[in-house]
Amino acid sequence: MANRILFVTTDQQRFDALGCNGGRVARTPVVDGLAASGVRYERAHPQNVVCMPSRATMLTGQHVRNHGVWMNGVPLPAGAPTVAGLLNEAGWRTGLFGKAHFEPFLDPFLRFPQNRMGVTGASNEEGRPHRGFECMEFAGHGSGGLVHYGGWMREHHPEHMASFYPPLDGTLDVNADGGGDTGAPQVLRNSVPREIYHTDWVADRAVAWLEGLSDEDDWFCWLSFPDPHHPWDPPDSELHRVPWQDLDLPDGYPSDRLEREVALDAKAAHWRRWYDGDLVTNFEAPARWVPATLTADQVREVDAMAHIENELIDEALGRLLLAVASRGWQDDLHVIFTTDHGEFQGDHGLLFKGPFHVDSLMRLPLVWRPAPSAGVAPSVVSDPVGLVDLAPTFCLIAGIEVPDWMDGAPLPVTPEESASRQRPAVLTEWDSVHPGGSEVHLQTVTLDGMVCTRYEAGTCHEGVEGELWDLADDPLQRTNLWDDPVRRTLRDDLVDELDALLPERPAHRLRTEAPV
Repeated sequence: MANRILFVTTDQQRFDALGCNGGRVARTPVVDGLAASGVRYERAHPQNVVCMPSRATMLTGQHVRNHGVWMNGVPLPAGAPTVAGLLNEAGWRTGLFGKAHFEPFLDPFLRFPQNRMGVTGASNEEGRPHRGFECMEFAGHGSGGLVHYGGWMREHHPEHMASFYPPLDGTLDVNADGGGDTGAPQVLRNSVPREIYHTDWVADRAVAWLEGLSDEDDWFCWLSFPDPHHPWDPPDSELHRVPWQDLDLPDGYPSDRLEREVALDAKAAHWRRWYDGDLVTNFEAPARWVPATLTADQVREVDAMAHIENELIDEALGRLLLAVASRGWQDDLHVIFTTDHGEFQGDHGLLFKGPFHVDSLMRLPLVWRPAPSAGVAPSVVSDPVGLVDLAPTFCLIAGIEVPDWMDGAPLPVTPEESASRQRPAVLTEWDSVHPGGSEVHLQTVTLDGMVCTRYEAGTCHEGVEGELWDLADDPLQRTNLWDDPVRRTLRDDLVDELDALLPERPAHRLRTEAPV
């Protein structure tokens, strides 16, 4: 009997994107079905809320300070150990299809193997597995970039190369141009046909790879969709799915400007300074866009576009699962579905992401449907878990001992198992240094229904600020309890827990190689 793992990731997807998590917009019957027959995690958190650090954690099972990818633009070291490498060395077939982002995208001199592979069309590094994957075929957020999808589009559909929104502007900064019906940033009406959009292309490439495997092969397939990360430009043919004019505003969007700004002022100073356009803290949002200009209709249109992309992902995953079933493999297939980080999508009056440790960015969808042959009963786990636990879980499934260099532990499959392990709190970090001069550092611990964030000294923090959120009483995270004398002892205990979790920071900080 062969072992099979399908690891499915999206990019920048909210917890409430899925129907099984209470989502009321996108129809996601495939993932909802996996959740109904598997384990759904109520509190999955990343170890960093941007792409490269989070994806490095997924691949290595390590905290940010241990794998070294502390912000976007810092590549995962070439010799970093990976769970894919462990599996491949144990005889597993390994493939990754879609967005990898273990190395910087901006690489005009092709210093990094992934970008060289994307340009040449090679599926590995000179016949050798790369990062443990024997086959890799990449896609990004459009038809450009140093990825296989861009080459495929140039060869087969050059007429649609310019149909996508350009993620970067002429100065290689994140594009601030507005589009769609409302002028929302990073929104575009896209004429590309559905069948050649990157969501379906990613699934197609994974299906083609699976077709070449034998019934005796153990395999690990990472299916990595680039959506619903901005730019929000799904095919025009699919806009009927979620008319933006029909959407209610999300609960997290304070429609009253005064209410919105009072809530922002209760948070650390960089929140309001970014909202007012006074401070650029990172590369994750357009520097020329001022969040205070965001309108309610723009929130609705972005929300609609993201949920259209969520539906397309669900359907593409369903098609791949049908291909697996056609081979008779479904009874021995483990499926794990998650994302790398969340998205504001209007919450707090903001879009995109950055150094902001709230549920919009930190509470992630996570579903594990164990192989039906394993006989695991469906359940819901409410205790916090981390993306750092994914790689150890893959080891568990494969029957491989979890190595000492991994920081996480296999995911629990029942509330009772979670409670019996006395699992530690979940750690999330952020460090950013921007060429414009801003520097932001924060660490967060999530435990017992509380989220506690400590800021280090930086551009607009003195090192004494913080945020303390009571998720039960304040799920929208608008009342900051950091300075509440009644909560002082609790706050201090959580900071102690945070210090106990933090690995030692390396003595030097790496310089960024590129801003994305």
